[in-house]
Formats: sequence, C-alpha cells, structure tokens
Amino acid sequence: MNKPSLIHRLRFFLERRGFYVSSRLADRLGMKAKSVRLFFIYASFATFGFGFVVYLTLAFWFKLKDLVYTKRSSVFDL
Repeated sequence: MNKPSLIHRLRFFLERRGFYVSSRLADRLGMKAKSVRLFFIYASFATFGFGFVVYLTLAFWFKLKDLVYTKRSSVFDL
C-alpha cells in the first residue's frame, strides 16, 4: 500500500482543520461555501497571495470572536 504524498497529507490536514472560514462566511452572506472557496482561490492567483492573507486573517478573527463571545450558562462558569 502506498503512503500518501506530502501534498495529499497537507490537503487532508487542511480539510479537517480549516477553521471553517469559508462555510461560516458563506452562511453569513447566504451563499454556497463552494463559491466562497473558489473566490479565495481565484483571488489568491489574481493578487499573488493577498487572498490567502485575507483568509488567514478571517480565520484568526473568527477564532478570536468565538473565544471572546462564549455564552456562559451561569456566573459560576467563570
């Protein structure tokens, strides 16, 4: 059995732990996640990586927002 190449392992890692930026942004905009992903891909090629920087910034922002705006059920959860 062949061991998966580095590219395939990287792809599977990013698919599993991709922060769900595309799907969360698509839900917010009322679009399909596939369309948002394609936009990021085309924007990355058109702007030579600036789209990837925007993607990482949104991933960090969403993660930070989740950490700050956690809902606590009671005062004793602090």
